[in-house]
Amino acid sequence: MFPKKLHSKLEERKANNALRQLEAPRNLVDFSSNDYLGFSKSETIFNNTHQYLIDYNIIHNGATGSRLLSGNHPLFNTVETQLSDYHNSESALVFNSGYDANVGFFSCVPQRGDVILYDEYIHASIRDGIRLSNAKAYKFKHNDLDDIEQQILRYFDSAQHGLSQNDSNNIYIVTESIFSMDGDSPNLKGITQLCKKNNALLIVDEAHAVGVFGEGGAGLIQHLKLEKDIFARIVTFGKAIGAHGAAIIGSESLKQYLVNFSRSFIYTTALPPHTLANIHAAYHELATSITKAQLHNNIAHFKSEVVKNELQNRFIESHSAIHCCIIPGNDMVKSIAQKFQEHGFNIKPILSPTVPKNQERLRFCLHAFNSKEDISKVLKLLATFVTKSY
Repeated sequence: MFPKKLHSKLEERKANNALRQLEAPRNLVDFSSNDYLGFSKSETIFNNTHQYLIDYNIIHNGATGSRLLSGNHPLFNTVETQLSDYHNSESALVFNSGYDANVGFFSCVPQRGDVILYDEYIHASIRDGIRLSNAKAYKFKHNDLDDIEQQILRYFDSAQHGLSQNDSNNIYIVTESIFSMDGDSPNLKGITQLCKKNNALLIVDEAHAVGVFGEGGAGLIQHLKLEKDIFARIVTFGKAIGAHGAAIIGSESLKQYLVNFSRSFIYTTALPPHTLANIHAAYHELATSITKAQLHNNIAHFKSEVVKNELQNRFIESHSAIHCCIIPGNDMVKSIAQKFQEHGFNIKPILSPTVPKNQERLRFCLHAFNSKEDISKVLKLLATFVTKSY
């Protein structure tokens, strides 16, 4: 017997045309994956990963346990040293996924009496971590410096009227360098200055910036030379790196704390050595790859074609690999996405409640391997589809 409450929730999703379903992969032109550099299908990275395992006689199918038990393979130290060097930080701690990293961090680092201020569009994994925290949390308006400052002032004002605010309590400010559902960026320099002014600690999720921005694809924080001002960065390997897993970049003290208190790190089987070798090989490729330049050429071409097809008013401003065209209504955006698939293009609709109602959108993910011809064709089709639909 399936519970009635759960059945009702599924039926509500169906009624709103918002039911999520798993689909088999199709041989369509990719404008939907996070594989921005094409690393997930790189034969060079595949072969170098395999060769590394052979050269070091690493014959393991699994990790055999958590890192605190039997799973702390020597490759972890190799990869974490590589990551801390690459991202110009004291340390790095590898997690099994970006979700695990965010839940593990936010559930254990902010303490009772602390305050978390987070962007209203922050990723679901961060929200879930915050729910498990004993700190109080408040959202601020998307990319709004003034609202962040008002929230901080409200906190200090509350402290003066009896709420706990002392030298041992902290304010954590949380944002993303590239937002996954909009493709836009906050004023990171402005937020950093605000944190310094108010002794707040800044956490930045770089999931969609690593591999895309910065020298060697090190991310937007390093591109802006802000890495020394950030308390923690979350980098993930399932996007431009084309592998799996994630890491929290920060101080050696933060790493030691997470090893002792982050439950999603402590109570899970470690990543297998093959995955670590894959991350290691991908970062070596990232350092010298020309694909980042190819990606940015495609981004520039996409933006020019948006203007050429008079679509700029429909798109959220973005300089990243993610570009979103607002098409209100789950029915409408799903219908147009289906038309693209019929023409051979894989473009995903983003539905409410993932995004707010009437902010439904088509999400175009650009890649180094997309041809300029396909970019031009897909935007010409979009102009035709939206003209016929409205």
